[in-house]
Amino acid sequence: MTEFKHIVTSEDDGMEVREIMRKHFDFSARLRNRIKRERLTLLNGEETEGWFKVYAGDEIKIVLPEERSHFPPQPIPLDIVYEDNDIMLINKQPGLIVHPTKGHPAGTVANALTYYMEQTGIQWKIRFVNRLDMDTSGLLLVAKNSYSQNDITNQMRRNTIHKKYISIVKGVIEQESGTIDLPIGRPDPDDVRRGVMEEGAPSVTHYKVLERLKGYTLVELLLETGRTHQIRVHMSYIGHPVLGDHLYGGENVLLIERQALHAEKLSFIHPMTKKPVEFSAELPEDMKKAIDKLR
Repeated sequence: MTEFKHIVTSEDDGMEVREIMRKHFDFSARLRNRIKRERLTLLNGEETEGWFKVYAGDEIKIVLPEERSHFPPQPIPLDIVYEDNDIMLINKQPGLIVHPTKGHPAGTVANALTYYMEQTGIQWKIRFVNRLDMDTSGLLLVAKNSYSQNDITNQMRRNTIHKKYISIVKGVIEQESGTIDLPIGRPDPDDVRRGVMEEGAPSVTHYKVLERLKGYTLVELLLETGRTHQIRVHMSYIGHPVLGDHLYGGENVLLIERQALHAEKLSFIHPMTKKPVEFSAELPEDMKKAIDKLR
């Protein structure tokens, strides 16, 4: 259960509870309305109304509403990198869909998390902050409440979250680093593939060579934006598609059976502590083996 507390100072003396909430708690209007509707605000330990006045030394406590998801639980292994009351980071294995779809109604991370909650006895609503393609491995960030989701989403809008990927791409990149600043869109609404197109959304990818291999390059990629298939589209466009990527021209089943793309690092401001945090996920075995073969 996530709680927010504030001790009223002389500066706020005589203000109403609702004014204190707007001033000191960074809640969305939707969350404020729900807190009011479910009577989740306490003044000195007692339920209170928004129009009550407060005075120096009073304690205002707000409890976030309890929520839960309703996906069918499935005992799918999860590699949990970090967890607290507000966020969870998972090192997602390749081949696993994040959220149920019409084509994949089960066998997803959401089903695995529902099973995990049953085992731990702690329920919360699953909110995926970032998404990874089925065949992309690495860090997946999950918010456990609407406040954390809203805070981190706002960080994404401000481009203050740093997302680093590791990939093996086709061909040997000669320059040590570069930036791809090209808009990405969906040329055909009936086709899952994206492409560089003038009317697309602004998309920026920075890349840096880590190691040159036999006919391939190991690269680090930093995203400024988070468009669907962004890395795969950008790298393919400059002639270096991701190894194993059958959609964008990098397929090679002898080396790897999926796109060699891994979300390695994620850094942001923790929504509750307001302190910077950074997490990393080790490269999976299939990518390690492909790199060894190409050295």
